[in-house]
Amino acid sequence: MSPRNTHPTTPRGDARHSLRVALTPRAAELVRRLRAEHGPLMFHQSGGCCDGSSPMCYPYGEFRTGASDVLLAELGIDGVAEPVGFWMSADQFERWRHTHLTVDVVPGRGSGFSLEAPEGVRFLVRSRLLTDDETRRLDSEGEAARTGRDRRGER
Repeated sequence: MSPRNTHPTTPRGDARHSLRVALTPRAAELVRRLRAEHGPLMFHQSGGCCDGSSPMCYPYGEFRTGASDVLLAELGIDGVAEPVGFWMSADQFERWRHTHLTVDVVPGRGSGFSLEAPEGVRFLVRSRLLTDDETRRLDSEGEAARTGRDRRGER
């Protein structure tokens, strides 16, 4: 996979953090368990109402991304063989362009379509504004957000 959307100085720990998306240790642990059970994974956040405003975790390729989806990060997680893509609808990305997202896990019932639903927990995104330094780094790297159209034919 191309490292275009993963910053080269990303720290290694429970999860790799990109400039745009990070995982809490609890979220990284749940992703490891889901990966062991379901194979390669991906996240998508549509920006819709209700469950659509939470990140949804799918087996890689089960959710078909298209030209209206943007790849924010390819997260490297200790214990997971391949990066986990984090996608967002282009409309929502335009509103959240200056935001850093942290994926966490909380008790509760998520969507029946997201892989964590049977676990009695759900993924949740916590957001904050990007720092001035993060914004400068993204600007200097040209941001190069890819769409689902760019991904067709990979893997």
